[in-house]
Amino acid sequence: MTVTEIDAKIDALVPAWLYLPDIAEMLDVEVTRVRQLVKEGQLIAVRRGENRALQVPAAFIDTDKVVKGLVGTLTLLRDDGFSDEEMLEWLFTPDPSLPGTPAQALSENRGTEVKRRAQALAL
Repeated sequence: MTVTEIDAKIDALVPAWLYLPDIAEMLDVEVTRVRQLVKEGQLIAVRRGENRALQVPAAFIDTDKVVKGLVGTLTLLRDDGFSDEEMLEWLFTPDPSLPGTPAQALSENRGTEVKRRAQALAL
């Protein structure tokens, strides 16, 4: 499992974080399944806080499922050579053309616009 240590700048960009057991509860799955999602690259988890516990941006979870369009966007960014840290920075940095952040746009079901921008990064 790839676990990223993040710097304070990126940590400050992400408004809220969830621990893996909390995500498991929300998705009604075992924690091992959430770890599998991280391992498969469907979620990004980072170690943060005093106990260095794994956490995932809360914006990646929509009540009881992974936000629609997130997995495809992460795949596109990864294919463009982005590290987990760079993906988090891109997803949570405001983009005036969206408007808002790509993570916000995904949670508002505007994934097509986000993917278009992710594809444009590769060019």
